[in-house]
Amino acid sequence: MKSCLILMDSQLTDLELLEVARLLYAGTEARTMGLQLKAGEAEPANGFDFVVHWDGETVAPFDAANIAAGVAELHELYRFDSILIPATPFGRMVAPRVAMRLQTGLVADVTGLEKVDGELEMLRPAYSGKLMAGIVKTGPGPLMMSIRENTFPARTMPTKKPQQIVFPFRAQPSGITLIGSREKPQVSDIRDSEILVSGGGGVLEQFSRLHDLSQVLHAQVAASRRVVDDGVASRKIQVGQSGKTVSPRLYLALGINGSTQHMEGLKNVEHLIAVNTNIDAPLCSQADVVVEGDAIEFIDRLLERIKRHAIPGG
Repeated sequence: MKSCLILMDSQLTDLELLEVARLLYAGTEARTMGLQLKAGEAEPANGFDFVVHWDGETVAPFDAANIAAGVAELHELYRFDSILIPATPFGRMVAPRVAMRLQTGLVADVTGLEKVDGELEMLRPAYSGKLMAGIVKTGPGPLMMSIRENTFPARTMPTKKPQQIVFPFRAQPSGITLIGSREKPQVSDIRDSEILVSGGGGVLEQFSRLHDLSQVLHAQVAASRRVVDDGVASRKIQVGQSGKTVSPRLYLALGINGSTQHMEGLKNVEHLIAVNTNIDAPLCSQADVVVEGDAIEFIDRLLERIKRHAIPGG
């Protein structure tokens, strides 16, 4: 029977990694094991066959060396066929250390899986998102991937309750000393937004106008790489292979041409409206609705229409 180890991070991310495991072993018998690393976590997501806990003191989440050692010991015991790690800041610290201990390859920041001539290809952005690289495992050792968030949404909500396992790992004294900590300020993330108002080169000179529209629509503002590279918007709101993969119910694309790298960030968008002077732009071919015209004029007219139909005091 095939087996897959998943390093758990959050319920939402865990469900996405379970979806990757389902795609990897579709049609074959496989078991999934989640390694719960953080003390006091919420109840683990349903769908795992097993959830493993450290025996004794929980290893600190920033102690990547001890976490990697624990994963290596767990692999020696269970001999996993694959190890999946979220491509979060935590995962990016741990994944390469685990790969080095296991002397196996690591494909980082995977955004897609394809079968080509019977071989599994792991797809990831390369050259700053200008193209997609397809990588095939050829060497020994488990298949190791870190998975980009928001790219493999769960198709169904699993109901199977996992069995709990206690793993007798004894962490070594850490070489890291925590000298202080502070709460990270809560910042809205475009990946959590139900509506995104996104701008490209066509609104470069008046990008701030997108905020006027986003406030009225209770939306967040996003941007294409062109806008970010020009220094007009922060990379934190960039959509695409070299930015973030988003899944809003509505994506309003204003003056965005739609390069391949941008389109990769829109795989899970529910409804797409494109406003562009060029109706032959690549993004327009993927839109549910295309408005031919100037994006700034569209903003003005839409704001005027919303204001005209607003409920007094509402």
